[in-house]
Amino acid sequence: MTKEKNIKTIVGLDVGGTKTAVVLADNEGRIHSRQQFATNPARGFEMVFDDICDRVRATLETVDSVSALSVSIGGPLDVMNGIIKSPPHLPGWDNISLKKLLTDRFGLPVYIEHDGNAGALAEFYFGAGKGFRNIVFITMGTGFGAGFILDGRLYRGTSDVAGEIGHIRIAETGPHCYGKSGSLEGYGSGSGLGKLAHLMHPELWSDQVSVVQLYEAYKTGSVEAKTVFDKAALYLGRGLAIVVDFLNPQRVILGGLGTRLQDELIEPALRIYAEEVLAEAAAVCKIVPAALGESIGDYAALCAAYDQGGLLMVADRVFEGA
Repeated sequence: MTKEKNIKTIVGLDVGGTKTAVVLADNEGRIHSRQQFATNPARGFEMVFDDICDRVRATLETVDSVSALSVSIGGPLDVMNGIIKSPPHLPGWDNISLKKLLTDRFGLPVYIEHDGNAGALAEFYFGAGKGFRNIVFITMGTGFGAGFILDGRLYRGTSDVAGEIGHIRIAETGPHCYGKSGSLEGYGSGSGLGKLAHLMHPELWSDQVSVVQLYEAYKTGSVEAKTVFDKAALYLGRGLAIVVDFLNPQRVILGGLGTRLQDELIEPALRIYAEEVLAEAAAVCKIVPAALGESIGDYAALCAAYDQGGLLMVADRVFEGA
């Protein structure tokens, strides 16, 4: 680790329904090390928490000092109090005081942020949102959430649930995700696509089929796989149009599947979007994949400390356009 007067070290946690990563970085956005393990939330919170703590402890042993722990995790959650409130893809994590637990365990300042917000901040600071005042970041991972940067600042809403766009009912029927059938999460998330495939073709796939399996079937010419992606694209495109009409952003940035399924999902969704969106809103907005690509979770893990703790060293920001 470079020894400089103003350099501070941060440990970031990217806690997802599929994997959890622990990264060591500094306050200039440089990542120095990374560990990853399968979250497997069905084990229960205590076992996952023990795994997290073991890896944090191992990371702390590699440096002289750490200024903060920073966490990116799916919502809903109480951000400032660091309470996890039953995320759909972390079953059993009901009213978990994660901030207090980590503070008690390590004696360090702890900052926690919704993964959609953290992803938005990561792209705002380092990626495709750099230089823009108004951006939307959409996770498109195991779940489907968003983060909003409006007029150059993160917007959380009155009770920290701004950005839970996966909960929007976009269709009368469809995969049962985020507490309802036909939610946008059912058409734009990894878990949703698996459930959609099962709903449309139960003779071929269970509701646990992975996106990788669907992708492989699509690439080998499966007509059924194509119908799944086409159906998902229809409602994803409509959902994107709603977001752009409502918020009038300069950039919508797609993470997760939005960086991997261009031909199969995103391009057809953008054709639907173009038919649905208000022309004036579309004229000032581009929909793009996350510039940070597969590394976005690592940077997002640090952004709670960067934003809430003021720990990111950045030059004065220059914005483009409106």
